[in-house]
This record gives sequence, C-alpha cells and structure tokens, in this order.
Amino acid sequence: MNVNEFVKKWSQVRQKEISVAQSHFNDICALVHHRTPIDADPKGEFFTFEEPTEKIGGDKGRADVWYEGRFIWEYKGYHKNLDKAYQQLQLYRESLGNPPLLITSDTQKIIIHTNFTNTVKQVYIIDFDELLGGIGLEILKRAFHEPDSFKPDKTQEQVTRASADTFVEVADILNRWATVEGRQEDPEQLAHFIIRLLFSMFAEDLGVLPENVFTKLVGYKVGDIDHLSRGLQNLFAAMRSGGDYGHIPIPNFNGGLFDDEYVPNLPGDIHHKLRDAARQDWSAIDPSIFGTLFERIIDESKRAQLGAHYTSKEDMLLVIEPVLMQPLREEWQSVKQAANQLINAENQKEAFSVLETFSNKLAFTKVLDPACGSGNFLYVGLRQLLDLQKIVIVFAARNGLEEIPLTVSPSQLFGIELNQYAHELAQITVWIGYYQWRFENGFSDISEPILKPLHNIERKDAILQFGEQGELLNPAWPDVDVIIGNPPFLGDKKMKSELDNSYVDSLRKLFKDRIPGGSDLVCYWFEKARAAVEQEHAQRVGLLATQGIRGGSK
Repeated sequence: MNVNEFVKKWSQVRQKEISVAQSHFNDICALVHHRTPIDADPKGEFFTFEEPTEKIGGDKGRADVWYEGRFIWEYKGYHKNLDKAYQQLQLYRESLGNPPLLITSDTQKIIIHTNFTNTVKQVYIIDFDELLGGIGLEILKRAFHEPDSFKPDKTQEQVTRASADTFVEVADILNRWATVEGRQEDPEQLAHFIIRLLFSMFAEDLGVLPENVFTKLVGYKVGDIDHLSRGLQNLFAAMRSGGDYGHIPIPNFNGGLFDDEYVPNLPGDIHHKLRDAARQDWSAIDPSIFGTLFERIIDESKRAQLGAHYTSKEDMLLVIEPVLMQPLREEWQSVKQAANQLINAENQKEAFSVLETFSNKLAFTKVLDPACGSGNFLYVGLRQLLDLQKIVIVFAARNGLEEIPLTVSPSQLFGIELNQYAHELAQITVWIGYYQWRFENGFSDISEPILKPLHNIERKDAILQFGEQGELLNPAWPDVDVIIGNPPFLGDKKMKSELDNSYVDSLRKLFKDRIPGGSDLVCYWFEKARAAVEQEHAQRVGLLATQGIRGGSK
C-alpha cells in the first residue's frame, strides 16, 4: 500500500473504533514496510493487539497495540478526544514496560508522544497532509524501526536553563527599575509579582490557563505599557477567584499567589523581554534546578550568599532516598506480599484495606526542609512519594480491587526560609512539580482552586529569633516524620565578615552549651535536627554539609 492509497481509503472511514482499529494498524504496517503483529509475533509475546492491562480506577482493559520496547498505541473513534487516549496510556505504561513512545489515533490523525526519562516531552502530529508531504511517513517509519531516534537532544535541565535565562532578564529589568529614584517598590510585593508571572507562563503551557491567554496578552501592542499593565491586572483578578477575561473563562487559582491584582510600575523595555520569555515551553521546566537558578540570579543578595551552590537532583536523592523513601519502599514490599496472599485467598476486601492503609501513610508522611530555599528538596521528595503511591494505585487496579485515590499532595510538605524571593518561589516550585507529575502520569483532572495555600512553608529564621523584649529565642520547628535539606554553610571567619556581628554573637550565645564557638553555620541546623529527633518531633534526618565541619572552626 502506498501513501495515496492509504489516504484515499482512510479519509472516507467514519466507523467506530472497535470496527476499524486493527485494520487501520495493519495498513499502517504495510505503509511503513513492517510485518503486522500476527505475522511478526504469532504467539503475541512482544508485538500484539489487545494486550491485557489494568487501568487505574480498577478497570481491566487492553492496550490496542503493544510493541515491546517501542510503543503502545491507543485508538479512539472518529474525532474522539485523543487527549483522553493519551491519559489512558500514561496510566498503564509502566505495566507494559514504559516504552519510549506513546501513540494515539482516531484513524484521521496519529499523535506520537515521546516517553523518555529526564527529557523534554515532544509531540508529533501526523495527518493526511503530513503523510502526502512525506514528512509524516518518515516519522511513522522511525516509530516502527528506530524509536530511539525520537529521544530529544536537549535534556530537561538544558531547556530549564534556557527558559530561566529569558525570565531572569525580565526580573533584572524589574529589579533595576524598582531602585530608580522615586519608583521604589515594596520588595515583597515585587517578588510576589515576579513569581506570579512565572506561574502564569507555566500554567498556560500546561493548559490550565486556557487559550494561550498570557502569551497573547504580552505579545499584543508591544511597547504599550499601559495596555500591558491593565491586561495583567485584569488577568490576575480573574485568576484570583475565577471568572472571564474577555470571552475566555479563567479557572479559580487562589492559593495566595493571586490574592490581588497588583502590578508594579513597569519600565518600557520590559515588554519585549516578557514576550520572549512567554514564548518558551514552561511546561517542560525542571523545578528541582529551576528554583536554584532563579533565586540565585534574580536576587542579587543570593548571588554571593552563604556558600550557595547548585545541588543536583542526584545529590538530593543521596539524602531523600535513604532517609525518606527506603523505609517506605521496604514497608511496601511487606505490604505487597501481604496483599498478594490475601488476594490469593480471595479476600479482596482485606487486601484493599492493607493497601489503603499504606497509601494513607504515604499521604500523611510529613517532610520538613528547615532551609528550603526555593523548595528543591521538597519538590524532589514529593515526586518520590507520588511515584510510590502510583505503584500502590496500579497494583490495586491490576488486581481488580477498589480504586485507591491519589492523595499525596503539597500539603504534607513543610519548609522554613528567610529570603523573601526564595520563600515565594518555594511554594510555586512545589505546585509546579506537583502538577507536572499529575499531567505526566495520567492524573490530569484538577479541582479548583488550583493553588491551595501552603501555610506550612514559613518565612522566618530557622535558627535564631528575638522576642518582643529583644530576648534570644530558639525558633520552633514543626513536628514531622522526616527532616531533609541542604542548610547554608559558612566557616567561622566568613560568618563574622559576611553576617552581622551582633547576629553571630547572639547565635553563639543561644547555643553556647550545645555547639562549640567557631563552628560552621551549618552545625546549628544539625544540632536542631538532632534535638528534634531526641524530643520525638521527627523520626529521621538527612542533611547535606561540607566535609570541612569535621575539622573544627575555620
């Protein structure tokens, strides 16, 4: 079969999915010169129609086409919603080996979604015009014969850095403008506004903020600052509680981020920079590194701050995996074994109860980062908990048990951060990561308000506070299960030169019976974490530090 014959045949077909799926796929095989599933794998071991699987929600189902190590292919009827088909693939992809490509089709078009780990997701849409033009056919051939050729050249980290660069230019312009004589802006309000811009671009590219409304706003009448300011105010007002922005219905975002429609006095040169930033794909950013990049560049006080350095996701996992996840993973193995025994004994009700209890434990596990910065550790920890809960959910569904809901959420994360920019960003980093995970894993149904307040992330000094009469106070940390993080480190001499002398003297005085004078700044977090475990305010602790603290004061 050639392309013209294929297009002529299938452009006329309007039958239901069940009537045409296998016939359509066999014609695709002929088109790309590949054997059909029946010819290539008569026993159905690696390339087959109707591969059994279990969907989250308890329904047993079948993948329309499964090709081991290459793709899963899901059909829907003529002009049906292929986004729903993609969501189905996300829900059971792990049970079929998590292949590199997830493909959907309504016979009129074919959509290929890449599914490679730690890369930016890419989408290829092939319609009849693409096939006739030749490009679509070449893409289809690669899906069958060279699926790894779809692996994106750029990693998620590279895309994040590129996106961050464009937005940092926006932030720098605002910061410089805010210091112009007669145009002073409240630093907290300015930080709030900047983070609000960031989240708006992310929400738009994820599809939560509809119809590219933000990009259209900043791309219209470029140079007309009054129009831009009014447009942003109106959009933020609609996002605060939901409502119409022109003819576009806007969801209720809430959460404190859109608590008002404040827009600072904007400089004339910001419009082009904001338009360029909005053109990036913000849905692909990696919150675990974006926060660090953003806070260290946007806020000049952080650029030479307290031993600040980039903490990779791998370094974070060195702490998060053994302290937070390993005990839970070990418990899951026992829970799964018990559930299997109950299922084999046909005691589904008790098996469900065992799984539900463990799933609830995941959702009630409290995690604190007492120097959370822009929320990197909290985000990575949340993602690990979500991954494990999805495993539990899929296990229950695969065994025909009642549905276990996704309940792990940002509400179980706690943080302490003094810097105003980082404190603002930490809350949004967590939400961005949470919604990214949901959309990547087939849980894209989102209730309103989209942003719930995260009062658990506090803005305060984690190791020293002063009372109303100037008395020294040891700040309280919340009761949690696990403490993780990367507190700031600063040797004795640098503490005295980079921090206020009275602050250092007060800190030494408060901890004089617990930490030797001259100790590195990071030691105060270690001591407070140790005391939290001793007083049963936490069960386990994992903090990163410089090895220099072993050598005494410096």
